[in-house]
Amino acid sequence: MPETGSRDLLKQIEIARQDVLDEGRPDAVAKRRSFDMMTARERVSALVDDGVIREFGSLVEPHRDNELNRDLVAPADGIITGTGKIDDRYVNVVAHDYTVYGGSSGKVGGLKLARAVQRSIDRGLPIVMLLEGGGHRIQDGMNAAHFAGASPVFQNMARTSGWIPSVAAMMGQGFAGPTNYSALSDFVVMVRGKATMGMAGPALVKAGTGVEISKEDLGGAKRQASQQGIADLAVDSEEECLEAVRKFLSYLPSNARAPLPIVPCDDPADRRDDSLFDLIPADSRKVYDVRKVIDVIADKDSVFELKPEFARNIVTSFMRLDGRPVGVVANQTLRKGGILDTPACEKASHFIALCDAFGLPLVFLVDVPGFSIGPSAEESGLGRRSGRLFFEIGIATVPRVSVVLRKGYGGGYFAMAGGRSFEADAAYAWPTAEICAMSIEGAVDVAFRREYQSAEDPANKRQEMIDRIKTQTAALGAARDFGIDDVIDPRDTRALLIETFNTTPRRRPDRNPPRFRAISPI
Repeated sequence: MPETGSRDLLKQIEIARQDVLDEGRPDAVAKRRSFDMMTARERVSALVDDGVIREFGSLVEPHRDNELNRDLVAPADGIITGTGKIDDRYVNVVAHDYTVYGGSSGKVGGLKLARAVQRSIDRGLPIVMLLEGGGHRIQDGMNAAHFAGASPVFQNMARTSGWIPSVAAMMGQGFAGPTNYSALSDFVVMVRGKATMGMAGPALVKAGTGVEISKEDLGGAKRQASQQGIADLAVDSEEECLEAVRKFLSYLPSNARAPLPIVPCDDPADRRDDSLFDLIPADSRKVYDVRKVIDVIADKDSVFELKPEFARNIVTSFMRLDGRPVGVVANQTLRKGGILDTPACEKASHFIALCDAFGLPLVFLVDVPGFSIGPSAEESGLGRRSGRLFFEIGIATVPRVSVVLRKGYGGGYFAMAGGRSFEADAAYAWPTAEICAMSIEGAVDVAFRREYQSAEDPANKRQEMIDRIKTQTAALGAARDFGIDDVIDPRDTRALLIETFNTTPRRRPDRNPPRFRAISPI
């Protein structure tokens, strides 16, 4: 019998490897085609540069240690892990393979995921998870011996927070485990009509609660992106989903200690645009779309909005200024007049934390009538939820600039970093600004109701009082007492922002007391 050589052994390994690739599994590929969906390997190839990934763990076999799994066939144990590049920067990628027991998590697959997360931590590389599956694989076992040890995956994912960018792309059903992973991710994107998220799928919901509900109604993109804000973005196709992942990462460094990804820019830093005069009405009762203001100030075609369908009374976007990535938080008067309610506070707070973690300077465009009030505000827990917005700005160490476009009223003015409230590196106002301790109409009703009601014409007297106070809220008054640095020509906003961020340190010095950690209100 001829001796087996190294080449023969390598050939055996390559045959084994071929069996787990799409080429070796034509029936599984055909089933994906019937649903008009990519395979997990196709998704990975479409995500990374040149479709090239250095996979690890492709040859693993599932555990076969009990009566449920002794005949289990699970290529790569249903999960693809490896290292590739996105825009010439290394990332670690994890992809659940739905053709292997519905993308459920086996014991060995869990070890692969844990290794990918730990590699990202150790090497300072972003981690991207392409998720589609159903949590724990029942066929792997339901006994205590199997499950008691649990897994440190959630502990390790918590350790990634603020160190490396983490992304969860929900590309199909993603109840249970994938939803937990996404909760600990910095960016979550869903494919409309295909992706779902939730603590449990319809079958378990029916078994546990008796409620019958469809996958889409339970955890589709409309619920999770538009209503709940758990997802940051919903898109129409898998291709758009992967492109959104690439775009999100393009604004962030590979880790918190790496430099910002500043790109060449041919948009002049001193560009002035007369359209800013017309975008914002001087009459504070009229609404406008603040996204148009952001588009004019930013480098051309550089804006990427997060959570555009959730809490639409506030806008949170990445943009670039002279090639530098920055974060912008802006009140949107088209929705609820730009008031700050619980969803808006949650959205802005998370975004500020994200920018601060990875060193993106912050721009606040202020046109806020204050915080929401009334029974619905109290029922939503706004008293505490608003506290997280103050908290996140207060502990942030990145440069920040506030620009009051129009209204800067009450506590909302503080929460948008107006004036000296959070030591803005520059505090500006446009000529249209109105800055006041609270709603003028409300103040008149609280303090002067008796006076105007006793007048011969109460309505006219009330309006006179309102008009008189409004004359004291103008931008010039704010500058006169040095509450702001200057009232600026709107056309100079872009140049002043660029100049400020060019001349401030990337981080502020630590002036905190010797505590171990701050405690978020939420």
